[in-house]
Amino acid sequence: MSLKNLGDVSYFRLNNEINRPVNGQIPLHKDKEALQAFFVENVEPNTMPFDTITDKINYLIEHDYIESAFIKKYTPAFIEKLAQELKEHKFRFKSFMAAYKFYQQYALKTNDGNYYLESIEDRVLFNALYFADGNEALAHDLAIEMINQRYQPATPSFLNAGRSRRGEFVSCFLIQVTDDMNAIGRSINSALQLSRIGGGVGISLSNLREAGAPIKGYAGAASGVVPVMKLFEDSFSYSNQLGQRQGAGAVYLDVFHPDILNFLSTKKENADEKVRVKTLSLGITVPDKFYELVRKDADMYLFSPYSIEREYGVPYNYIDITAKYDEMVANPNIVKTKIKARDLETEISKLQQESGYPYIINIDTANRHNPIDGKIIMSNLCSEVLQVQKPSLINDAQEYEVMGTDISCNLGSTNVVNMMTSPDFGRSIRTMTRALTFVTDSSNIEAVPTIKNGNSQAHTIGLGAMGLHSYFAKNHIHYGSKESIEFTNIYFMLMNYWTLVESNQIARERKTSFVGFENSDYANGSYFDKYITGNFVPQSDLVKELFKDHFIPQAKDWMALRDAVMADGLYHQNRLAVAPNGSISYINDVSASLHPITQRIEERQEKKIGKIYYPAYGLSTDTIPYYTSAYDMDMRKVIDVYAAATEHVDQGLSLTLFLRSEIPEGLYEWKTQTKQTTRDLSILRNYAFNKGVKSIYYIRTYTDDGDEVGANQCESCVI
Repeated sequence: MSLKNLGDVSYFRLNNEINRPVNGQIPLHKDKEALQAFFVENVEPNTMPFDTITDKINYLIEHDYIESAFIKKYTPAFIEKLAQELKEHKFRFKSFMAAYKFYQQYALKTNDGNYYLESIEDRVLFNALYFADGNEALAHDLAIEMINQRYQPATPSFLNAGRSRRGEFVSCFLIQVTDDMNAIGRSINSALQLSRIGGGVGISLSNLREAGAPIKGYAGAASGVVPVMKLFEDSFSYSNQLGQRQGAGAVYLDVFHPDILNFLSTKKENADEKVRVKTLSLGITVPDKFYELVRKDADMYLFSPYSIEREYGVPYNYIDITAKYDEMVANPNIVKTKIKARDLETEISKLQQESGYPYIINIDTANRHNPIDGKIIMSNLCSEVLQVQKPSLINDAQEYEVMGTDISCNLGSTNVVNMMTSPDFGRSIRTMTRALTFVTDSSNIEAVPTIKNGNSQAHTIGLGAMGLHSYFAKNHIHYGSKESIEFTNIYFMLMNYWTLVESNQIARERKTSFVGFENSDYANGSYFDKYITGNFVPQSDLVKELFKDHFIPQAKDWMALRDAVMADGLYHQNRLAVAPNGSISYINDVSASLHPITQRIEERQEKKIGKIYYPAYGLSTDTIPYYTSAYDMDMRKVIDVYAAATEHVDQGLSLTLFLRSEIPEGLYEWKTQTKQTTRDLSILRNYAFNKGVKSIYYIRTYTDDGDEVGANQCESCVI
């Protein structure tokens, strides 16, 4: 028997009937009918049967579908018992989209594609056994967190755990390039290698000398960053994961770099084909000084990385532009050019309207809130990973004379809706921290030594969240209201607290902290100053009620944690990051990340099969008023919610802004016309900066004809 042809099934037709109102009502029951039909017509007849989980495991090992090593760490009796417990949970997908996504994207299939070899209970079991590494208690706890959908590993982890022919558990990386040909060549090779294993790669080009800078004393010899961008784009196009998926990369440039206008122009629709980049994503790092100069309508100077490195002895990325700006303006040894700050601000807004790019990293904000000794210089493809890096020194033999530190992103996500029903919030978070720790300990990217070096020193993880809007709607809370902001504040405070507790416990057990802990704000205790005031507790009656069943740390608890961390350290350099959550939010049946929904009934165009309709979580007459589309919402409300979470997240949050080309009248009080303008985007970026937001991902614009600008997502990084 083979998987049924699409023409033989009814579930797509039933799902599509959601979009056909009956007597003015949305027939949501059609999605339940589609879900049932999917199992009857597709899953049940095409799932290979086994009498027991032991029989299934033996078959999968014998036919090289899963590894045997992780299975051998447990007794057959334990595995049988855990598998039975998972079965007794009677897990049920809540929507057709959730089930379809799981079976199409995650479930193990036979080599010929004709049979499913896994249910979601099996995938959860193999994840739990693999990431617990032989610890039966942890395997049990992790399985329970996952089957209750309180925890969801990132796609590369969830998909690959236990499989014999697998990819990496991480798929997002950051590397920087220094200003020499050896570094450029090595970084292109690194990009090829990372793309080959399915990785999306963020690359900082800010250290590279500008177009027209001297090379070996010859003036005007340097070509600048644009040709290097083209080399990277060609590399990702070539190294395309066996032709299955385009390689993905994002390049970052500082806003004070002399090539900034040329950099931005590469993404314009009318750009010359010689310089235009089609698939490469663009991001800029923006120091505080730029906002100041824009506010004053002042001139701004762009500084030569070549002369900065000659003058200060460090690459451009490691100069504090805001602190050194006036000094560098006055220094005749630093080559500089002058433009109007607001002209550049307008160019940024124009490009965001046209393409959704560039991403914005408020680099001084990120470093101001960085408790680690060192400098954050860039981010990743989704702008939520913010970690310190160190540059490398490479000789003519392409050997590392100084081994720098680059970054891999080890991600997972809590499900806010289900976490709030956890019988023990702290135990849930601690279990998730252990699972992510296994991922970071097991990541070994030999092909890129700086990634391997950075990961081995930092042990970083990035636990995030999804389903925030779903939770608000369920509890009749308007997104962006005072209660929603307060809830977000407390939720992420708890995530911060419990990941710190567990990281400290792991450091105590292993007698190991991340490299450089002794120079961090954790080691001197200053990181905890704001928490020991006792201010981070629920204030309103509603939020007190929502958290009534959960432990809320008081000042004395934070003081005890501070003392424990100062005494025994932390295993993880970084612990929290909020990614966009693409596919995993669908299989969890909740809204993606912390964003508001874009549609109450989302229309998805799936490859080969056409449209699938996905109703928002718990959509009903009662919840409809609380499911305002992001496109009909004042984006300052979204920024406010993200700012509340940012207070506690040591890395970043992938914040997308959603606008219409024709903005509803009265949505923003500064509007004098409904058409979206560059001024609107400038106001929102400045609002985000003033609220302490570290980064802005895409600008997504919904046009009159129903298209979305900036709607494409990076598959490598959307966990």
